[in-house]
Amino acid sequence: MDKLLSGKKILIMGAANKRSIAWGCAQSMLDNGAELIFTYQNERLKKSLLRLVEDESRLVECDVSSDESIEKAFAQVAEKFGKVDGIVHAIAFAKKDELSGDIMNASREGYALAQNISAYSLIAVAKYGIKILNNPGSIVTLTYFGSERAIPNYNVMGVAKAALEANVRYLARDMAKYGVRVNAISAGAVKTLAVTGVKDHGDLLRLSRERTVDGESVTTDQIGGAASFLVSDLSTGVVGDVIYVDKGVHLI
Repeated sequence: MDKLLSGKKILIMGAANKRSIAWGCAQSMLDNGAELIFTYQNERLKKSLLRLVEDESRLVECDVSSDESIEKAFAQVAEKFGKVDGIVHAIAFAKKDELSGDIMNASREGYALAQNISAYSLIAVAKYGIKILNNPGSIVTLTYFGSERAIPNYNVMGVAKAALEANVRYLARDMAKYGVRVNAISAGAVKTLAVTGVKDHGDLLRLSRERTVDGESVTTDQIGGAASFLVSDLSTGVVGDVIYVDKGVHLI
């Protein structure tokens, strides 16, 4: 029997290590029969990714702060693998000193950087992704509840995630004519390398765990399962949405 994603090729952007949400998505998609391709930003991150992906030919360098790099990377993907059925955008960044204290102290430079990497990059990925995505195709990005509520110390990243979610809605409208649907997963707080950059991240994780419906934190496997659904043919009617995978934290 065919698996959910049998015959589908998915491009994963943002997998850094085995604890990253992007890797949880990759594992779920692999288990569901997908063929995976990964991007990495630089040689340091390539070395980290190679600990997880044994086949180096499936790694493509891509720096989302550069349109030229995205265009070049996607051209390489198309040349080596042909068109893909989905893109997972799991990329966000803010300087550590912007993730503490009052947002009034955010610098213009730090604010703009967080917006560029964490929000605008989705637009750039969609723009160049049109050329390599099948019709129907799917783009999935990752957000967090800090886009809606003032989470302590999340600051510029919360603002960037709010912009990211707005981008999802506008891109979903505009990319429909290409047969590409765009959605986001609002993932619950998970102990990843990214979260450790937030001051007092232990309190954030504890608060999230206490507000889940069963007192247990969401897992990257559970988030990955939702991502697999969103790149599958089962989700062709889901467009421009933010799906919560946080075990009910957003309900309270």
